[in-house]
Amino acid sequence: MPKGASYDAVVVGAGPNGLAAAITLARAGRSVLVIEGRETIGGGNRTAELTLPGFRHDVCAAVHPLVPGSPFLRSLPLERFGVEWVQPEIAAAHPLDDGTAVGLHRSLAETASSIGADGRRWARLFGPIAADWEKLAPMVLGPYPVGVELPALVRFGIPAAMPVHLLSRLCFHEERARALFAGLAAHSSLSFRQPFTSAFGMLLGILAHAVGWPFARGGAQAITDAMGAYLRALGGDIVAGWQVQSLDELPPSRTVLLDVTPRQVLRLTGARLPAAYRRRLEGFRYGPGVFKVDYALSEPVPWRAQVCRGAGTVHLGGTLAEIADSEEATNGGRIPERPYVLAAQHSLFDATRAPAGKHTLWAYCHTPHGSTDDMTAAIEAQIERFAPGFGDTVLARAVMNGADYERYNPNYVGGDINSGVQDLRQLWTRPVLRFPPYSTPAPGLYLCSSSTPPGGGVHGMCGFNAARAALRRL
Repeated sequence: MPKGASYDAVVVGAGPNGLAAAITLARAGRSVLVIEGRETIGGGNRTAELTLPGFRHDVCAAVHPLVPGSPFLRSLPLERFGVEWVQPEIAAAHPLDDGTAVGLHRSLAETASSIGADGRRWARLFGPIAADWEKLAPMVLGPYPVGVELPALVRFGIPAAMPVHLLSRLCFHEERARALFAGLAAHSSLSFRQPFTSAFGMLLGILAHAVGWPFARGGAQAITDAMGAYLRALGGDIVAGWQVQSLDELPPSRTVLLDVTPRQVLRLTGARLPAAYRRRLEGFRYGPGVFKVDYALSEPVPWRAQVCRGAGTVHLGGTLAEIADSEEATNGGRIPERPYVLAAQHSLFDATRAPAGKHTLWAYCHTPHGSTDDMTAAIEAQIERFAPGFGDTVLARAVMNGADYERYNPNYVGGDINSGVQDLRQLWTRPVLRFPPYSTPAPGLYLCSSSTPPGGGVHGMCGFNAARAALRRL
């Protein structure tokens, strides 16, 4: 950063949303500086050798259906700056105790065949809305559910508004489809009894059929590195290793965008925000945390079900009832006896992730907010349940609990990787009810983190929408 420089905009935080905001401003011809507290940019999109040399693990986000699904990120020349996509044909697999598994394929017909008796019902539910994705994306990933064609809104909105339990009973008759849908919906980290929890399962199912669940060759870091390189090509500046403690430290600018959650906003802004708005930010609610284990393996996971051996992601939790119990426990502040586990097996499709002949596994489960409990044994019990002998393949492991995640990234308060509960009360009113939700009462100050709509996920839309709001005032 040149000494004494001033900017049209300064962005604090270089995660996907902060970079998206900066790119949007730079594309509009504005001068932009991005400040990152850690030595590398990326936020929740970083890759590191966490276990043994040569084993590359994604520290947070690992599979990226929302990148090709995002109107903003899809518009970026990421491939020109080094991103190469890996696209498993089977987006996700869901093993069951009978030794079989349901496969969520790109192909709707193959998914229906894997499900069995409920296959036609799955196709009737997801087929039309997967075809509608281009129409739905501005609504689902925008600040408010407006500006979409009514038929597409109805096809998505009615089932999405239901609790998972209700939609599963109405749409599916057998356990295979219900379990597959439960595994998708549990990404929300919410109790299945709440309204709109089906929206998360619907969204991930739509994306699987519309764009797939790809990931970046070499690791998630490639995505944010490409975004940073593109920003620099547009004339933007990035400074890493600067942990901002107060907005008073920032160089002169016409506007500031904060890729942080309400807790850090309150710390950074001091007396700039009115007392009433500060009280509303103080009431912002954070959700359950996560516990993650990264594995270095001597060979691929020995899944019993062949479908799991060809899937990029595997959801471990058995039946709808079991997954519901796990999510109910974490939302109630209890450790689940049999946690719902998400696993990603990048090295099956990307040889750069591990030394020749070796493999990686990325796995996490949900835990109560702020938990420091060690869930390693519980996670490995769930893996062994569907892949007997898994323990014999483990060369090394690295673990992170919710408190570790918050130390790693202050936006993950209590281990909440969505930067705030995404239930009905905070789905569109993130962080408070305000239009636009990215603005604050302080002139020229905007919020652009996952604590704003549309919430968690690597889509960049929080930053894009916030920058557009800022541009209207610049």
